[in-house]
Amino acid sequence: MSFAKIVKHPIRSFKNFLKRFYFCFLSSKIVSDKISIKAKYKAVFHKKLDLENPQTFNEKLNWMKLYYRFPTLTNLVDKHEVKLIVSNLIGADFVIPEIGVYDNWGDVNFDKIAEPFVIKTTHSSGVIVLVNDKSAINWRSIKKKIKKSLRHNYFYRNREWPYKDIKPRILIEKLIKDPVEVNLPVFKFFCFSGEPFIVQTIKNDKTSYETIDYFDMGWNRLELSQNFANSDIPLPKPSNFEEMKRIAKKLAGTHPFIRVDLYSVGGKIYFSEYTFFSDAGYTKFHPENWDLLLGEKIILPLNGTDH
Repeated sequence: MSFAKIVKHPIRSFKNFLKRFYFCFLSSKIVSDKISIKAKYKAVFHKKLDLENPQTFNEKLNWMKLYYRFPTLTNLVDKHEVKLIVSNLIGADFVIPEIGVYDNWGDVNFDKIAEPFVIKTTHSSGVIVLVNDKSAINWRSIKKKIKKSLRHNYFYRNREWPYKDIKPRILIEKLIKDPVEVNLPVFKFFCFSGEPFIVQTIKNDKTSYETIDYFDMGWNRLELSQNFANSDIPLPKPSNFEEMKRIAKKLAGTHPFIRVDLYSVGGKIYFSEYTFFSDAGYTKFHPENWDLLLGEKIILPLNGTDH
């Protein structure tokens, strides 16, 4: 927030500062997983998290953070390791080509990498750099950003357990471009026990004018939103939507809930990533009844593994 806004709204600014400080504290290693999860949930939803008898979508995702813990989940959210898994399930043609994976920034020889390409880290979310022209890049800033990410264990932010033991590495892959949209549209399938139920369609992903719309599996637009506004003009139904559904189903496995994120670029489908905890289980639904409706779709196992 700018100094002018702080002066104009001092009380609001102070409250925002306290909220950020509180959430940073809850993300620290000195706070236990259960305390962090319960406190963040209460701060967002203004009610206690029921872990004994979870009912809503967000309650059950937070239950899964604590009790749905199996070593096999780690490779599914590792951005490098998952490529081989997906290739074995549906074929390498659906995987974005990888240029290289590196332990350290100094191991990368960018002079030998042809643009366009993407730089990201294997263990985090949101750390991504699109390189269309190497001569126009602020390499010092990017180096600082990537090295900071390598030092950070993404797990502690929201206690999403599968991220805890990923080996932090630098991943460089081919930059896929859409022939129509400037920013690559994303289609995120909410899958319950292996069945796709709804799909998020995202325009202008990771920009200040990002919008998200929701559709059922018949491509009927839903009156639903979360942390982003709906679009005035939503993405059109992809010509290969039926194939995308089949792929999402095949990739989903039998997990109580998993989100399968796909791209459709010029009629070609690419896998993006898996997510076990959509929006970390800390995002409200509008209208609110969707939280319970989607929660009813998650059939939790009778026994979990508490670490």
